[in-house]
Amino acid sequence: MAEIHGAVRTLLVEQGPTAVTINAVARQVGMSGPALYHYYASHDELVGAVTADLFRELTTTMEQARDARADAPVDQRILAACRAMRAWAITHRAEFGWIFASPISPPNRQSDSPRNQAGQRFEQVLLDLTVELWQTRPFPTPDLTELPGSLRAQLTAYSASIDGRLPPEAAHVFLSCWIRLYGLLCMEVLHQLDFAYTDLEPVFEECLRDLANVLVLDGPDQPTA
Repeated sequence: MAEIHGAVRTLLVEQGPTAVTINAVARQVGMSGPALYHYYASHDELVGAVTADLFRELTTTMEQARDARADAPVDQRILAACRAMRAWAITHRAEFGWIFASPISPPNRQSDSPRNQAGQRFEQVLLDLTVELWQTRPFPTPDLTELPGSLRAQLTAYSASIDGRLPPEAAHVFLSCWIRLYGLLCMEVLHQLDFAYTDLEPVFEECLRDLANVLVLDGPDQPTA
């Protein structure tokens, strides 16, 4: 199984996602296409299993960065996890693009899928840290009644889906921060900003400073080597 997953990753990195076919993977491990079906019932099942592996690898990287500062304030652990996510993404561009090519299903939909379970574990890293921050030092939030009705309804539903760990107005701040951080990272990984930048680390750090202001974190310390 590990050899099969390794073959998928090699094809992905060296030739791109379209190269990951059952027959190509089988050739990499020295078996026939039909023989590979003894391990995975379909191409989708194989893709899901490898995607779960990659999600776990990324999540573990973020958790290790967080836990290396276990005694530090939550501010520092949030920033460490964010920086670890970028470090993994820019050194594993093909893998990052692969795992985020399709959305993670909500917990009540296909939650038994290894891919979705791994994706939900990934989502929990920054969510748990934000909840800890909210419980210990609540950050400013907008007046929920001033938000558009459709947005209020969606935020209320999301808050309920995470068992109310963040109220809707706090969830709005959390999701807004995540969208900005993730959006910048995707643009970097996909080379969408190469026309202007050759080094996006200062831009990422500027983004972290802006998010620190929103969440009222202590000023972001500069990353250590």
